[in-house]
Amino acid sequence: MKNNIKYFVVLAAIALFVGCKKTDYSMGSLDAPSNVVINAEIVGQDAAHPDGDGSGDVKFSITGNNTLAYKIDYDANNAVDLVSIPNGQVTKKYTTLGVNNYTVTAVVFGKGGTSTTVSKDITVKSDFTPDASIITALTNDASKTWKVNEDVAGHFGVGPWTPGSVTPEWYSAVPHEKAICCHCFYSARFTFTKVSAGNYTLQVETPEGAFTKTGTLAGGLPGIPASGAEACYPYSGGTSGFSFVPSGSGVTGSVTTGTSILLGGNNTFIGYGALLKEYEIFNVNATDMYLRVQGTETGNAWYLKLVAL
Repeated sequence: MKNNIKYFVVLAAIALFVGCKKTDYSMGSLDAPSNVVINAEIVGQDAAHPDGDGSGDVKFSITGNNTLAYKIDYDANNAVDLVSIPNGQVTKKYTTLGVNNYTVTAVVFGKGGTSTTVSKDITVKSDFTPDASIITALTNDASKTWKVNEDVAGHFGVGPWTPGSVTPEWYSAVPHEKAICCHCFYSARFTFTKVSAGNYTLQVETPEGAFTKTGTLAGGLPGIPASGAEACYPYSGGTSGFSFVPSGSGVTGSVTTGTSILLGGNNTFIGYGALLKEYEIFNVNATDMYLRVQGTETGNAWYLKLVAL
């Protein structure tokens, strides 16, 4: 019996020793990605067209060693906006007219959150002539004033900013929904003028203020407070040039005209102040216009229906 007791005591001691032994873990090498290269194929580039064929399309691929994930900023000359790209490959359409220089920045991630940042300068040409019917519908080939069409459902809405979503699936306003809280949304007027061929201006008049968010979300509109709720804020109106550019949203098919209105500067807007400056024209005719635009909260796509006056 004593021998059995000793035997169990020895086994317990061995189990205790083994159980208390420290386990070593190893994550392996945490080397940051190396030999990272941004490859940029400017579509249509050849000896006669060193800046491309005018489509503005550039095919990017990012390569390197020890890479797991990729983000890219298409123009570091503006505010940095890193977007994820699967497999390190993406095609970007640059829409600023003429021949322009861009600094492209890629951040490549490896094991354990390590990262490597590289940049590349490219020069891209973008030529674009919109369909004449779009110019006529928007400006009457002279000057034409529009307002948000509060009488129809969906005159204001929001959904995800992805090419695969082309409806305000998150929120769609009912008629006159903003009349009590933010009547300025409906009293604002937007006058589009064709000054000459290729020369256009937008004049914004807001007798009750601008319907917008505040701070950086106001998209640079002058005089908007640094903080506060979405509301109407004093704004003295403004005038800026605008151009027609090929849409950079990635949306394709009959749902869009493939043409966008690109506002110059930061002192004008269309409909809602908390938006970026490229308004994709889904549809426009003599009386109605339907726009899709990326919000200053860049995961959002906002939808606006306007009516001609």
